[in-house]
Amino acid sequence: MSTILEGLRYAESHEYVKVEGEFGYVGITDYAQHELGNVVYVDMPDVDDEVTAGEDFGAVESVKAASDLISPVSGVVVEVNEALNDSPELVNSDPYANWIIKVKLSDPSEADALMDAAAYKAFINE
Repeated sequence: MSTILEGLRYAESHEYVKVEGEFGYVGITDYAQHELGNVVYVDMPDVDDEVTAGEDFGAVESVKAASDLISPVSGVVVEVNEALNDSPELVNSDPYANWIIKVKLSDPSEADALMDAAAYKAFINE
């Protein structure tokens, strides 16, 4: 059973965004990390890179597969989770605490178009 947190917004590509003011923390969902298996590498953009909702911004590689990361929101990367460079498996142990990028949102209302926890739960159980 995958953990789905209230208060986050979810994309069909299994990324989440946690919006805090003008910033959004983006990572992969618990469901996604379960599907991928043991994560061995996270390819992240650089600080000051722009990300666009619906477009890829990096990748997660596991022992099973590599999967593109699709940004659920648009904006400028203000921080990347450096801990994932040395310990990519943190994504497996707690994907919600171990976000991948922090974005200064260009349009915070984009998050409103994403699924809430209940909708995402229904989506993955289809």
